Amino acid sequence: MSESGRSDPDASETLFVFPCRFPIKAMGLADARFEALVIEIVSRHAPRPEAADVSARLSSGGKWISVTLTIQAESRAQLDAIYCDLTAHESIVWVI
Repeated sequence: MSESGRSDPDASETLFVFPCRFPIKAMGLADARFEALVIEIVSRHAPRPEAADVSARLSSGGKWISVTLTIQAESRAQLDAIYCDLTAHESIVWVI
């Protein structure tokens, strides 16, 4: 809140100090190409992640897969662009 007692619209900007390591998780139907798709989309905005910075996990029933990439985030605008591209792809049903 600002000194006037109102919420500061820029307060969300201060939650992170950039640059920082930031995990991005995307989920979709289990498909052999899903992990590569997520990496390709994120790599449009950040350096291609090392293998140690990528993990994939199938759901208990095997229908869904989640892929987590940890990147070096440089700005809020960069993260917004990544999330925009991920959520726009028809194969990606969920992003956090």
